[in-house]
Amino acid sequence: MANERLRGAIVESGLTLDQVAERLGVSPKTVERWISEPKRKPYRRFQYAVASMLRQEVSYLWPDERTSEEVTAASDSEILKLYPHRSVVPQDAWAKLYADATTHFDVLVYSGFWLTEDPRFHRLVREKSTAGVRVRFMMGDPGSAAVAVRGADEGIGSAMASKIRNALHNYAPLFRLPGVEFRLHTTTLYNSIYRADNELLANGHVYGVGAYLAPVLHLQRVPGGELFDTYAESVERVWEGARPITSPTDYEGGTA
Repeated sequence: MANERLRGAIVESGLTLDQVAERLGVSPKTVERWISEPKRKPYRRFQYAVASMLRQEVSYLWPDERTSEEVTAASDSEILKLYPHRSVVPQDAWAKLYADATTHFDVLVYSGFWLTEDPRFHRLVREKSTAGVRVRFMMGDPGSAAVAVRGADEGIGSAMASKIRNALHNYAPLFRLPGVEFRLHTTTLYNSIYRADNELLANGHVYGVGAYLAPVLHLQRVPGGELFDTYAESVERVWEGARPITSPTDYEGGTA
């Protein structure tokens, strides 16, 4: 049975399927399937985008979905702590975060240079490698436009690219460890994300200031919540589009 509520809402909005698809960045056939094959529901981010576009509740377009009030209530419990600046986060917060990692150990940054100088962090990476945990580093491509823009945003210009190169140099011993992978991305990052299993720290990027002055959100995954998964999905999308490197100098063959 087709999703007549979705079809009707699109017709009532005056939009065509092509227009809906274009605004969402998907193909018209994908939108058609959302209507003709109700079991193939869109990802949560698309559900909210469609609902906002059509000025409807998600629970109306997809009746088996939870109401916005239920989602909000669940997400409240996902927030463990909000720090006004990264500089006030306890020094051992990152060590504690990654210490119990068994399935996910992810670092998504441009440079994250400060972390490369922490011997406890290096020790944790080695321990997790020995334990068979997959460790993923996603660093900014020093030659990319995104890195240049971020350097300008922070007021440090080309120093941002230099920080990445220095960070990669500091990580040199980790490249030889089993299960430790490095990739360079060209993504415009709105947060640096540090994930360990079902907890993460998201350090916001704010125009005009360095990340150390920006807020940090400490989240945990809970049943029914969506904040954690929003950030976690972002990490996966960056990883999929990033370029693998096998040495600290592989950036020299990347974007110019």
